[in-house]
Amino acid sequence: MTLDAEMRRKIAVSVGAVVVFIALLIAIGTRYTTGHNLSNVGGYYFVGVMALFIVLMGAAGIFLDTRN
Repeated sequence: MTLDAEMRRKIAVSVGAVVVFIALLIAIGTRYTTGHNLSNVGGYYFVGVMALFIVLMGAAGIFLDTRN
């Protein structure tokens, strides 16, 4: 199975967004965790990162769908 350039671009954007999401979760987890307990601020940041990821993936989908 061969992948055309458009499909490779979609895969790269999706993988890049997931890598950024995971990196942000790790950064928040290491910075706002004491022992095995996440602070309240860290919890808010986790929720914010999840919302940002949803918006980012939606924007990436719209961007890739409208490109010719």
